[in-house]
Amino acid sequence: MRNWLKKYFNLGICVAIAGCISLSLVLGILLGNAQPVQAKLTDDTYDGNIFALYGGNGSIVPPRISLAQSLQSGRPAMIVFYVDDSSDCKKFSPILNLAQGFYGKNLSLIAIPVDSLDPQKKNYAPTEEAYYYKGTVPQTVLIAADGKVSFDREGIFGFEELDSAIRGLLDLPAAPPELKFRKTDKVINELNP
Repeated sequence: MRNWLKKYFNLGICVAIAGCISLSLVLGILLGNAQPVQAKLTDDTYDGNIFALYGGNGSIVPPRISLAQSLQSGRPAMIVFYVDDSSDCKKFSPILNLAQGFYGKNLSLIAIPVDSLDPQKKNYAPTEEAYYYKGTVPQTVLIAADGKVSFDREGIFGFEELDSAIRGLLDLPAAPPELKFRKTDKVINELNP
C-alpha cells in the first residue's frame, strides 16, 4: 500500500511540474510579443484617468457633488468639461489639481466627462452641468453661489488666469506678486516624453 501511495504522489508532482512549465511557456509566448504601455500627453488616445496620470490627483473624478447640490448649499462651483482622450484635457489636468488644492474647501470642483452627457436632451436646467456646455473641451465655467456665471473659458490657459477668476468669484484679494505658483506647463507624470 505504501509503494502505491508513493508512486501516485510522485506521478502527481511530475504532472504539476509539467503543467507549470507548459503554462510558463504559453504565457511567455503570448506575453513575449506584448508592447509596452504608451501613455503620451501629446496625443488624443485614451490612457486612463487623466487626472491621476497627468494631474497627479485621481480624486477629482467622479465629482463628489452635483451643481444642483452645490448651489442648493450656497456654495460656488467650477465645472470643467473634459474627455480622457484629448491632449488638451491631459495638459489642463495639472491646473485643475492646483485649483482643487488651493480652493477645494471653498469651491465645488465638478469635472464632467462630455461622453456622459445626453446628446438627445435639448433643454437642460441652469442647475444641470450640461446647460453650460458649449461643445469644446476643456471648458471651464465658474458659477457663483447665486447661480450667475462669472467665468466661462474654452481651451487651455494658465493657472494664474484661473486663480484670478476664482479669487474674483470668492471675493478674495489678488494674489501677491511674490506668490509663485508651480509651473503648470510641466506635468506631474509624463510617462513617455
